[in-house]
Amino acid sequence: MTSSFTVHQASGYEQLMGRWSRRLAPKFIDFAGLAGGEKILDVGCGTGSLTFELAKSAGLAEIQAIDFSPVFIEAAKARNTDPRTTFSQADATALPFADDAFDRALALLVLHFVPEAGKAVAEMRRVTRPGGVVAAVVWDHFGGMPGMRMMIDTVAALSESGRQMRSRYCFQPMMQPGEMKRTFVEQGLADVTETELMIRMDYADFDDYWAPIGAGEGPLGKYMSTLDAAERARTEAAVRDAYQAGRPDGPRSFANVAWACRGVVR
Repeated sequence: MTSSFTVHQASGYEQLMGRWSRRLAPKFIDFAGLAGGEKILDVGCGTGSLTFELAKSAGLAEIQAIDFSPVFIEAAKARNTDPRTTFSQADATALPFADDAFDRALALLVLHFVPEAGKAVAEMRRVTRPGGVVAAVVWDHFGGMPGMRMMIDTVAALSESGRQMRSRYCFQPMMQPGEMKRTFVEQGLADVTETELMIRMDYADFDDYWAPIGAGEGPLGKYMSTLDAAERARTEAAVRDAYQAGRPDGPRSFANVAWACRGVVR
C-alpha cells in the first residue's frame, strides 16, 4: 500500500492536524462506542490522537495501534506509558492480525489517504469479531473544511497546477456524502450508520496556520514544495491575504465537519 499523506516530522504534523485530531477523537469514540474489557485496533494511528484518548478508558483490555509511517510510530512510542497499548508499523490493507482478534476496529482521519480504502475496510472487518464494530471518520474536504478550502481556492486562482491540486484534494476517497456508508455495506458490514462530526480549528495568527504547510507537511505542504521560490512567495502572500481578509493579523476560527461511519460485523 502507498499513502497519499506526506509527513516529514511528527511535530509538523501535530501543528498541521494532530491538535485538531485530538479534538475530534472524543466525538468519534462517542459515536463508535466502547465497552469494558474490549480489545481495540486503531488503524492509521498517526501520532496517537485516538490511541491516547482510548487509553483514558481504564476498562479496556488492549489497544493495538498501527500506522504506515515509521515517523509517526516512533513519535507515538516515545509518548506511550500505557502497558495495554502497542504501536507498530503496518499496512491498513494487509493488517498483521488474526481473524476476529478485536472487538472494535477504528480509523481516525486515515481512509481518505488510503488509495485502496475499500480493502482497508475489508481488513478492519476481518480482524473484528462477529458482533464487533468497525468505524471510521474522514474530513469533508470539499464542503466541510473552510480553512483549508481558503488556501486551495486561492492557489487554484493562481495557476493550473493549483486547480489540479484542488481537484485531487476535494475528491479523495470516502469524502462524498454516502460514500463511506456504501463502502461499509459493500464490505459486508451490517447496521451501517453515517453521521457528521464537527470541531473548530482555532489559529493564533497566520504563522500558526501557515508554518506546517510552508514546511511541506501534508498534501498542501507537498504542493508548496513543488513551487519555485518566487511562486512560493506569491502563493504565501495570497493565502495570507485570504486568511487576514482585510483585517489585522491575529486569531481566526474555522468550523470543520467530518463524515463518520459505523457498522457491525455479521
